[in-house]
Amino acid sequence: MVKIETLEIFYRDKIGRTPENLRRGAGHFDIFKTDYTTGHPLPHPAAYRRRDFYKISLSRGKSEVQFADKTIQIKKQALLFLNPQIPCSGDQSQVNNSFCIVFNQHFFHRYGNLYEYPVYQPGGIPVFELTDEQVHQVENIFQRMLEEKASDYVYKYDVLRNLTLELIHFALKTQLSAATQAKPPHNAAERIATLFTTLLEQHYAIDDTTQQVSLRSAADFARHMNIHVNHLNRALKAVTGHTTSHLIAARCLSEAKSLLQQSSWSVAEIAYALGFLEPAHFNAFFRKQTGISPQKFRNV
Repeated sequence: MVKIETLEIFYRDKIGRTPENLRRGAGHFDIFKTDYTTGHPLPHPAAYRRRDFYKISLSRGKSEVQFADKTIQIKKQALLFLNPQIPCSGDQSQVNNSFCIVFNQHFFHRYGNLYEYPVYQPGGIPVFELTDEQVHQVENIFQRMLEEKASDYVYKYDVLRNLTLELIHFALKTQLSAATQAKPPHNAAERIATLFTTLLEQHYAIDDTTQQVSLRSAADFARHMNIHVNHLNRALKAVTGHTTSHLIAARCLSEAKSLLQQSSWSVAEIAYALGFLEPAHFNAFFRKQTGISPQKFRNV
């Protein structure tokens, strides 16, 4: 089972306390300045898990982070954006002097959609390696957050939302080239592609063996989005260059690889969760996509 780290578990395991105002369905934001070289260091490596909250951290030190089936090496220092959709793990045994903020989706209710930003989109860049000068600029933003959080200003959480967005925009402006910056959708095809991609990512966010993917085909997704399947295919082909079926298969394969590498589930359990009626069908799909069996991929 891929474990889910809730805000309650985060506070219990990392902070040692649970805020009195932490409750389900309410907006929550907090900021910490920690030094992992003292006290209780992070596990080595950190457990592979999804979270039910967002986390942005400034990590200083050599580390390794794995998102889904991708591994990112951090040589010196980086800004990390973790979100509820993509599970991750990491060796952060040498990380120190780190700022960290945590917040939930309710904190940004009616203040915009975080999934519009590339750092939170499927295929986006969640880790931004920083120069020494950039670290100082990011530290300044975190420091302003600490001061604002401790203030008595009645609208301080509005300021904290703005500072959170400032962190996101800082990362995008300094680390993404003009060629790779995602532009907001400006026509119907791009809006459909964005909706499909978000739905696809959410649908394949599998947490335990009792879940099962229910949208398997292009027609399934089109019906769920209340558009004709031909309209969906044309929009995705125009925006991505790929068919709906290709994109579904690619996301299914990515989740399969992730579960094979990071969970202890059997191949049959993974096949069930991904919506295959028989493990043999999953084996045939995986072999067609990769050239090897799921079990052989797991053992490599």
